[in-house]
Amino acid sequence: MNSTILLALALVLVLEGLGPMLYPRAWRRMIATMSQLPDNILRRFGGGLVVAGVVIYYMLRKTIG
Repeated sequence: MNSTILLALALVLVLEGLGPMLYPRAWRRMIATMSQLPDNILRRFGGGLVVAGVVIYYMLRKTIG
């Protein structure tokens, strides 16, 4: 794997771990609330995150080279 991809994966793991580490009750409440949402809302939310990630990746690749 490319080292850039591994660095990005490491950053995702760090960011994802901050919620349950710092605010476990709020994180658990958020997960419980999200589990009650309809599938189409979760798909839109996930799609928005994917699009945002691709845009950020594209902007960084263009800036960094």
